[in-house]
Amino acid sequence: MTDYSRIINHPHHRSKNRPHMSMTQRAAQFSPFAALSGLDETMSEASRLTSEKRIPAEDKVRYIDHTLRQAMLSHRQVAITYYVPDPTKHGGSYITVKGSIYKADKREDVVIMDDGSVILMYNISDISLI
Repeated sequence: MTDYSRIINHPHHRSKNRPHMSMTQRAAQFSPFAALSGLDETMSEASRLTSEKRIPAEDKVRYIDHTLRQAMLSHRQVAITYYVPDPTKHGGSYITVKGSIYKADKREDVVIMDDGSVILMYNISDISLI
């Protein structure tokens, strides 16, 4: 016989006076004692990767300009890859969106998509007709 043989088959005790506490609630009662509060957020922010902005070659800039004009005239769908600077740390990321171009404003240096998103022309790294 082990030391627990007399209690091993008994049902788990539940209080009749207090409601049952979930595992999340039980864990939360110990959170104020975390020695390194904010460590998880700091670690995830530090491990988040960013990219440097790539400056396209002159022939690529001409291709982007030509394809923008062609998409505007033909009202075709495009896939635009552009750079978005990170608001909290050095660098950024590249995002690809698909849709129709509503307006391309050379004076403001922006491309406005049909869904309302605004893309700065100098951040466009690639474009293709769909």
